[in-house]
Amino acid sequence: MQDANQDVGSPLGKLLLVLSFTTGLIDAVSVLGLGKVFTANMTGNVVFMGFAIAGAPGFFVWSYVAALASFLFGAFAAGQGGKRMAAGPIRRWLIGAAVFETLALWIAAIIAWRYDPATLTPTVSLYAIIALTGIAMGFRNGTVRQLKVPDLTTTVLTLTLTGLASDSHFAGGKNPNWRRRIMAVLCILTGAAIGAVLVLHAGLSLPLFLTGGVVLVSTLIFSVHPASGRVHTP
Repeated sequence: MQDANQDVGSPLGKLLLVLSFTTGLIDAVSVLGLGKVFTANMTGNVVFMGFAIAGAPGFFVWSYVAALASFLFGAFAAGQGGKRMAAGPIRRWLIGAAVFETLALWIAAIIAWRYDPATLTPTVSLYAIIALTGIAMGFRNGTVRQLKVPDLTTTVLTLTLTGLASDSHFAGGKNPNWRRRIMAVLCILTGAAIGAVLVLHAGLSLPLFLTGGVVLVSTLIFSVHPASGRVHTP
C-alpha cells in the first residue's frame, strides 16, 4: 500500500512537485545562460563533456568539471546532513535544506548582476554561478534521494517517463502513480518554459532569485502541516 505521505496530493508530494518546477527554472539558467551546461542534470554534463573532449565547438570541458564537482560536493553535504537529522522531525531537516539551497541560489543571483550570458563573461562569475547552482542542486538531489519518494526526484525524468510507458495499461501494467508521473513532467516543462522567458528577457538574476524564493516559501508552507512533524528516517 502506498504511503499517504508519498502521494502526489499529500503535502510532501506537493512540495516535491513545486521543487520539480524550480528545476526547470535552473535548467533554463544553466543551459541558456552558462554555456550549454547543466547544474541539475549530471547525465547531460557527462555527455557534453564527451563532446568537449572530442573537440565539438561550443562545449567546454572545465565547465562540466566544475558542475560535476560542485554537484558531488552538494550531494555529499546533504548525505551528511540527513544522517545528523535522522532523529528529528522532517520539517527541521527540510527547512535546513531549503535555507542552504536558497542562500546558494541568491548569492549566485547577486553575482549574476554583473555577468553577461551572451559572452559568458566575466569568467570568474561564470564559474561561481556554476559552482553555486551545482552545489544547490547536488544538495537538493541528496536530500530528495533520502526521502525515497518514487517518481519525484525533482530533477530528472528518464525513469519517470520509462515507468509511465512501461507500466501503462497498454503495456499490460497497472499504471501506478500515473498522476504523479505526469505532474512531474509538466512541472519541469512549465518551469523550463518560464525560466527561458526570464533568462532571454531579464537575464539570470531574476530566475535565480525566484527559484530560491519558491524553494524557501514552499518548504515553510509544508512545515506548518502536521505531516512535517513525522520523524525522518533516511
